Amino acid sequence: MNRYILIDRQDAVAVITLNRPEILNAWHAPMRSELVAALLDLQRDKTVRAIILTGAGDRAFCAGQDFNEAKTFDGDTGSKWIGEWERLYDVIRSLPKPLIAALNGVAAGSAFQVALLCDFRIGHAGVRMGQPEINSGIASVTGPWIMREILGLARTTDLTLTGRLMDATECHSIGIINKIVPAESVLDASLSLARELAEKPPLAMRLDKQWLREMTEVRFRECLDAAVRIHREAYASGETARMMEKFLAERAARKA
Repeated sequence: MNRYILIDRQDAVAVITLNRPEILNAWHAPMRSELVAALLDLQRDKTVRAIILTGAGDRAFCAGQDFNEAKTFDGDTGSKWIGEWERLYDVIRSLPKPLIAALNGVAAGSAFQVALLCDFRIGHAGVRMGQPEINSGIASVTGPWIMREILGLARTTDLTLTGRLMDATECHSIGIINKIVPAESVLDASLSLARELAEKPPLAMRLDKQWLREMTEVRFRECLDAAVRIHREAYASGETARMMEKFLAERAARKA
């Protein structure tokens, strides 16, 4: 039984909700495992023709990696951690059914990457997206690869090295939010699009998505090889753990 995600089937559409709102739906290994299992189950379910991914609460789609998990990594565990992301990204990229990100708040770091791997993104004016990993001492590898495929090298360099978050207007202007609607309408708008896509011929949908994946497959594998090498060095240095501890301490102080 799922604990960290919720699944709601509405006719031909399934809605997956990341369900750790107390920490802005940040991922950890159990959540990623549940999400992979859910996506595979929905992939096999012939009654489901489109999938929506969203976050619980009204603050975040997902804040990215849960630092309480990652702060303990060393060189070996940091590189093995990439294998978990490879599994999740493989499943998302291989889905034969359309996947829509219903952005109900911030999508940062690895959550930004997952949102970009979705086929469509619908959000509201308060959404912020970006790759702030450098601010926490995390080297970015998969993020820059995904961004470069979609945004080009200049903007990828900007977002990777500054760690800034883009507001919804900027995201919409560069095409990574397909539609901006009122906050209370994000899920309804996503359901409307999902139902439209669910009516498309399923074989053509599968083959189109298959070719879109194949066009980027070689560079995706190169990216994962680089991620293992780079994260091994980054986590072995101790800098990443120190920066995460600093972030967690500052967050605790703000809450006190």
